[in-house]
Amino acid sequence: MNIIVIGGGAAGLMAAGTAAECGARVTLFETNEKVGRKLFITGKGRCNVCNDCDVQGVLQNVPVNPRFLYSALGCFSPADVMAFFENHGVPLKTERGNRVFPVSDKSADIIDALFTWVKRSGVTIVHETVESLALQDGRVTGVQAHGRVYPADRVIVATGGASYPQTGSTGDGYRFARAAGHKIVSPNGSLVPLVTPGGCEALMGLSLRNVQVTVFENNKKIWSDFGEMLFTHFGLSGPLILSASAHMRHFGSKGYHIEIDLKPALDEKTLDKRLLGDFDKHKNSDFINALGDLLPRKIIPEVIRISGIDPRAKVNGITKTQRAALLHTLKHFLVVVSGKRPIAEAIITTGGVSVKEVNPKTMESKKCAGLYFAGEVLDVDAYTGGFNLQIAWSTGRLAGLSAAQQEEG
Repeated sequence: MNIIVIGGGAAGLMAAGTAAECGARVTLFETNEKVGRKLFITGKGRCNVCNDCDVQGVLQNVPVNPRFLYSALGCFSPADVMAFFENHGVPLKTERGNRVFPVSDKSADIIDALFTWVKRSGVTIVHETVESLALQDGRVTGVQAHGRVYPADRVIVATGGASYPQTGSTGDGYRFARAAGHKIVSPNGSLVPLVTPGGCEALMGLSLRNVQVTVFENNKKIWSDFGEMLFTHFGLSGPLILSASAHMRHFGSKGYHIEIDLKPALDEKTLDKRLLGDFDKHKNSDFINALGDLLPRKIIPEVIRISGIDPRAKVNGITKTQRAALLHTLKHFLVVVSGKRPIAEAIITTGGVSVKEVNPKTMESKKCAGLYFAGEVLDVDAYTGGFNLQIAWSTGRLAGLSAAQQEEG
């Protein structure tokens, strides 16, 4: 069996090494001088390999087409991923949120382990850019690169999405898939900062911890979670916001806003008591000077502006109605979202090859015999925490196994 894998990222390396271990002759095409370019920058250079949870835990963190992944995760679960890297000389550790990293905190160790494995398995690595697929009578027969055709019995497309184009993810896989008759779900950025009208310059640099962010689509609540976020000159960023962006797929046709609960640990009754206590403590002060024990200094003027209370009003003159307005602002700090930052800044791409046209049990195309897909090129994406790399490992593993073992037919 002669197999070509396009793309030397997480999914491509896993697919190539797996197919070679199964006895196939495997050639891996990678545009960059080195494999694993995007892996090198994941997890801020530490590489969040996966998440130490069960299969169901992964699926709960995949907002887009989770059911498609049942077979792939059954084939190669988080426990399997961890065992794989431990067995290939990379000790792992588990941190907050069950995120798994190399003990060394170096993504290079993950890349080196994969590179050594694929080379020992007999994979030939060619540093050329694949220009197109060779197609004939409804099946793939190879690839064209550097002006020549490389024949193959099977081709696995693992080119990534369109995020971080400097790493080689330039959307070529979508072009290959279209040529083979596939529908492409319009790609856009996911796990990406959000843009607000006019930006958030007054709050720029302010980081909030232990807040709750709720996303509304056309005023309907669609997602909510706790964690950290950051205000920037263009809008919003930070872990919570990146996860929120995964649910905001329809800018242009739908309107989005988020509400920030600045004090999620306190229900409204308890928070009102807290306000009364602070007001009593500062009863002779101006209102703007009464919230320093409750909120970060930078956000106080904005909270007061939204609440509609005169910042120079004396605290002992604040009415019950005004206090209720302040309470509502603290629990429902509203920010309108006008869009996402460019896809080039996204951690991953949402959209891609429609999973309706790919066999979830093998990762083979339903449109073109012998053609397989793995990783981010597919319309499947997840939250931060190692789940997107898990998708890459699992779909790559299944594609490699299936391509190497399937009989001609």
